[in-house]
Amino acid sequence: MHGFRNLDQLVRARLQQWPQRPPGLARGERTRWLRGRPADVAGIAQPFLKLPGSRTLRTLPDGLWLYFGGSPAEPFVDVFAIEACASLGNLLDKRSRFAPSTHALLAVCPLAWLLAPVSPTDSTPRWYATGVLHAPPSHALALPVRDVRVLYALKTRHYRSFAAGRVPQAHEYFMPMDTLVDENAPEDPAVCALLGRASAAANFLDAP
Repeated sequence: MHGFRNLDQLVRARLQQWPQRPPGLARGERTRWLRGRPADVAGIAQPFLKLPGSRTLRTLPDGLWLYFGGSPAEPFVDVFAIEACASLGNLLDKRSRFAPSTHALLAVCPLAWLLAPVSPTDSTPRWYATGVLHAPPSHALALPVRDVRVLYALKTRHYRSFAAGRVPQAHEYFMPMDTLVDENAPEDPAVCALLGRASAAANFLDAP
């Protein structure tokens, strides 16, 4: 498997090569994106999703990008997540975590993650890059999630079966696993075209 011990390790390694902003967005569009998962450095606390009041039930996507919006008084995040599913049962479990709900969803950004540099090649502290914090934080940041988009990667036989007989929900996007783990996936025109639609801006004729 490309020299990796398991699928999880391969997916993590490939997603670490993806940029801070999801591929496919127009140049200059919504620049306050940060990749939350997977981390560039092993061992650092990474952002996660949870329901308010829950201390144990957390959603830890294979890939997680956060767009920070609003103002310091009323910040929010939009979420783009990637889930690699090794089986249909795994897909059903992960889809249930992102199903539309009347419950609020929070994105939790650990303090260590906020204080760390954006990337090995960009020394800007993440808290500053969010654009919604005026000073270094002293505690973790929990922000309400305004919008969620999820990309599911499936093994080829599962992908073909699902695509032939199911209709995705509006926030869901799908691709074969082999495409996701390809080293050139972030530059693949088909991948960029798909992810370019995984944004609320794609629903407007002329987004502001």
